[in-house]
Amino acid sequence: MGEFVGTRRILLLLRSLDSPPLNPPRPLWHHVCMPKIHIPTPLRQYAGKQAAIEVSGSSVADALSSLVSQHPDLRRHLYTDDGKLRAFVNVYLNDEDVRYLQKEATAVKEGDTISIVPSIAGGR
Repeated sequence: MGEFVGTRRILLLLRSLDSPPLNPPRPLWHHVCMPKIHIPTPLRQYAGKQAAIEVSGSSVADALSSLVSQHPDLRRHLYTDDGKLRAFVNVYLNDEDVRYLQKEATAVKEGDTISIVPSIAGGR
């Protein structure tokens, strides 16, 4: 009888080693966030009606290029025929105007937020 109890304990121990932990660690990719571009309401119709889009890239220029490659209709609203960002399009990286950083060459990292803010003119 003692041998059976010992063998049973060993089998239970081996089974517990094979079973997954109760709270397995999350995979690393779960925590990876790509830079996100916030799309202003007037341009959402050209971006699949999305308010924000995750993009890839190591700079603001790369991120914007990734955006227009995903949504080509945005290109004419953001860039001139020469490929330059339109004068009335303001770009912010984490609430900082990129014109006062390194402009479109400003580096971006995972989790950064890029906002496109069109200038509004008018009044009396």
